[in-house]
Amino acid sequence: MSDLVSSRPVVLIVEDEALLRMNAVDIVEEAGFSVVEAGTADEAIRILESRDDIRVVFTDIQIPGSMDGLKLARAVRGRWPPIKIIATSGRVKVSGDDLPDGGRFLPKPYTTRQVTHLLRELTS
Repeated sequence: MSDLVSSRPVVLIVEDEALLRMNAVDIVEEAGFSVVEAGTADEAIRILESRDDIRVVFTDIQIPGSMDGLKLARAVRGRWPPIKIIATSGRVKVSGDDLPDGGRFLPKPYTTRQVTHLLRELTS
């Protein structure tokens, strides 16, 4: 079993609202990825510092803590350049300039199909 788990790309989901996070986890796992969860950017940074298998950070933009999702995206790009970034929000409109190079924006509410397609595109 651990062999199967380790062969699946790992996605770090950063979302402070428990129900939205659980929904995102379900979508990402159904798409064939392993999931690690964080409720704040600070928790996400701690996780990134302790693991070397995370391929994608999927973050909400409005999250509590010392930085929002956009600042987290820039921090990830600066410290872990190979990690892909997907930012999402139902309240904020984001342009390509707001995200670091290669970062993608997915407006809420998103569909399972949108998330699956984007994850597969970024990890292929």
